[in-house]
Amino acid sequence: MTGLVTVVAPAKLTLTLRVTGVRADGYHLIDAEMVSLDIADELTFREPGPDGTSITLTGPTAAGLSAGTDNLVARALRAVGRDAHVILDKRIPHGGGLGGGSADAAAVFRWAGVDDLELAAKVGADVPFCIRGGRARVRGIGEVLDPLPFVARTFTLATPGFGCDTAAVYRAWDDLGGPTATGPNDLEPAALRVEPRLAAFRDALGEESGEVPVLAGSGSTWFVPGEHPGPGRVVARTRPAFDS
Repeated sequence: MTGLVTVVAPAKLTLTLRVTGVRADGYHLIDAEMVSLDIADELTFREPGPDGTSITLTGPTAAGLSAGTDNLVARALRAVGRDAHVILDKRIPHGGGLGGGSADAAAVFRWAGVDDLELAAKVGADVPFCIRGGRARVRGIGEVLDPLPFVARTFTLATPGFGCDTAAVYRAWDDLGGPTATGPNDLEPAALRVEPRLAAFRDALGEESGEVPVLAGSGSTWFVPGEHPGPGRVVARTRPAFDS
């Protein structure tokens, strides 16, 4: 098979997240610090067949995902005006707040040579950061990026066997009156309301690592600094931006 192009799609980790307001259209404004991780999906592109775009899902975290027109890869292809057959090898946990779908969409933008962050934000709020990668302050609804110097860091992630619905977590944040969390992530109280089972995973990781776990984005992944291997945990390291 000729003309194959493989593009890596690194996970993102949201280290801090403040919700700073809500736009008139209902989108929430954020001020966050995000980093790229060495956990990554891979997308292999080839020219489409006569039926246009198609997506084949493989990999250990592909179960339960749709390969239809609602997949963020398909949406990104429509946004950049391209067709392709894509083999999507999924390794980022689904629904864990690690930006797996956004990373995949960003890989489409990089493959197509499109660096329009406003357009990328219409596909998904985390897509602009995932296009650039590395480490950045992220504001607006995700389209305003201020690159930060790369820092090599190690984190231990604990992801339950269930995800958190991002829209439901933001609705809960609204219902709670827009709380500012005592920790670095304003969405933690809302995520715990939406999915109370998160507390047990937080407490277990904290007990076993001796650190205070932080929720990754809207959940469901908890993370702590350092290397604390064990069952149900993944050790991940930061990676530089794509233009580094």
